[in-house]
Amino acid sequence: MAVSASAVKELRERTGAGMLDCKKALDETNNDIDKAIALLREKGLAAAANKAGRIATEGVVESYIHAGGRIGVIVEVNCETDFVAKTDQFREFARDVAMQIAAANPKFVRREEVPGDELEKEREILKAQALNEGKPEKIVEKMVEGRISKYYEEYCLLEQSFIKDPDKTISTLLNEKISAIGENISIRRFVRYELGEGLEKKVDNFVEEVMAQAKL
Repeated sequence: MAVSASAVKELRERTGAGMLDCKKALDETNNDIDKAIALLREKGLAAAANKAGRIATEGVVESYIHAGGRIGVIVEVNCETDFVAKTDQFREFARDVAMQIAAANPKFVRREEVPGDELEKEREILKAQALNEGKPEKIVEKMVEGRISKYYEEYCLLEQSFIKDPDKTISTLLNEKISAIGENISIRRFVRYELGEGLEKKVDNFVEEVMAQAKL
């Protein structure tokens, strides 16, 4: 059975293991995600998964203000110990997360936070769009689910592409930091303010602006 790219992506996000290791694990377990996770753990390649259940109550409340004070972000990132919270590596990660929120404007941290009524409303809109495009009803549901996945990728922080490295998601970055630091890390919550939000204004490319400032 061929290993699907979506299965590799999910396994990477859940374990923090490398792409090639994930592909091999899925190949050996016939695309069974749970068995692949167990196999990676046996090989010591799923350090993030082993730490995911540990309590993380320390950490930092990181802030990021975009140039000119046009966008402001406050995010709480947790770890297990005060010692790790004070390290440059952890604080850099928290800073990257704050910049990501400023640039990509997510609504939620994870897909489980999306309200059921909002998700259902989105499904109805996507279904109507697919039918209006003349798509056969028998494939509309599959199309809707595919577009819902895109919705998660756009609005859920953990599923967004990292602005500094679009080849990885924030979830992948998080798991890499868990493996490297050796503690459970969690992005708990955030707020984002944008000057004049809700008012009619010129559309700007905030991703480019945030990245330009990061390179200064």
